[in-house]
Amino acid sequence: MKIQKEIIEFENGKSFKLFSPSLKNCFFWHHHPEIELVYVEAVSGIRHVGKDISGFTESDLLLIGSNVPHLNFDYGIQTGCWQMVLQMREDFLQNMIVPVPEFEKIRLLLERSYLGLSFYGETKKLVVEKLHFLRKKNSLDALLGLLEILQILAESKEVKELNSEDTRIKWFLNDKIRMGTIYDYIHGNYDRGPNVNEIAKIVSLSTPAFCRYFKKQTNMTFTDFVNNYRVNQARIFLLKESSITEVCFMVGFESLSYFNKLFKKYVGETPSEFRKRHLDKIDIIG
Repeated sequence: MKIQKEIIEFENGKSFKLFSPSLKNCFFWHHHPEIELVYVEAVSGIRHVGKDISGFTESDLLLIGSNVPHLNFDYGIQTGCWQMVLQMREDFLQNMIVPVPEFEKIRLLLERSYLGLSFYGETKKLVVEKLHFLRKKNSLDALLGLLEILQILAESKEVKELNSEDTRIKWFLNDKIRMGTIYDYIHGNYDRGPNVNEIAKIVSLSTPAFCRYFKKQTNMTFTDFVNNYRVNQARIFLLKESSITEVCFMVGFESLSYFNKLFKKYVGETPSEFRKRHLDKIDIIG
């Protein structure tokens, strides 16, 4: 599946739209000229924005610039997942923000969004609360609310740049390989050991050519990507009734010590620490 251009339609008289999509079983690797703010809640998921492929736990808040290719954030998630997506008209930056000197910080934020920006901490919490309120406001108040949200994001230090270079669609235009095929292969085989020679053959490349292509597209080796994918799946299983040893084998690892080592590398804590921390939260909520 090649990168698709999403055609976004807006209501007359509206500068932006706010909605909650659900595309769990769809690989939607796409781009659009509209700048997008996305909030997603899930036990664990994978975000792919530009060349960055990384995992998130519990929730993520992202600002994605114009024509930056990205994958729908609920792809492949089999547990509960909920999203809010806010898309601004293509001319929002030039017509609404640029002419107003008081919006200088917002202008710089939106221009920098081509890197893909992930917000965390109190910024994420505050912005999500305000996104919920936008749904209840009339058109003018909603627009003012959006500007307030953008100002909060523009002034925040709780932000991570997902890409270090320009990965807008022009960078991907010559990509003839179907990333969707690769994702589907990994998702269908991560527990049985995806084979780089097999997937290279499926997408009609020699193994060395495939490895070069994959590294260029993702900044990761195929093995690193598969291991990262397995660890993200493990996060989901760890919050169910299976033991850590069972989860290790369920996601395709043959060594418990190696699984523990990789899990800590990617997540920052051991599987047992991860499970305890999140189950304690669930108990408190319950």
